[in-house]
Amino acid sequence: MKATGIVRHIDELGRIVIPKEIRRTLRIRESDPLEIFTDSQGGIILKKYSPIAALNDSSVELVQSINSVSGLTAFICDCEKMIAVCGTLKKTLIDKELTKKLREWMLTKLALNEDASTYSKTPLVADQDRDFFSQSIVPIVWNGNAIGAVGAVSADSTLSIGDSEKLVLKAVSIYLSKQLLD
Repeated sequence: MKATGIVRHIDELGRIVIPKEIRRTLRIRESDPLEIFTDSQGGIILKKYSPIAALNDSSVELVQSINSVSGLTAFICDCEKMIAVCGTLKKTLIDKELTKKLREWMLTKLALNEDASTYSKTPLVADQDRDFFSQSIVPIVWNGNAIGAVGAVSADSTLSIGDSEKLVLKAVSIYLSKQLLD
């Protein structure tokens, strides 16, 4: 745990204010859900809540299934980072922070499909050092908001993303959003 040197008092309703600098650094916006944890030393830990991360076991199984039938690297991300990845590009993507461009695209709630003929490749993660031959990404929409995405990418020019793979990604997106309703 890292000390910030900031001290806040609890008001009569039990509230504290998280300083603007910390909210900006951690990209916490008004109405973002925070999960509350306690540690063994009596500390309180606030963590940005990700409904997609809560479905981690299902996410891992889904990307493994997509990868096994398509040969493509499959991934599921929330709005901050890659949650589950399976395929040859796993080390390049897993647990990496998403690019600002990808986070902004997710807000459109539209599918993103890029192949070798597309010149404006959308980088997925902040330290991505190469373009992919093709990529297809479908946002996961819950309560009218994009909360993540499911996608497939290929760095191999012999593996392209066809209509059937795009339909599978859409089906997984719908499945995950319905899981969150339960």
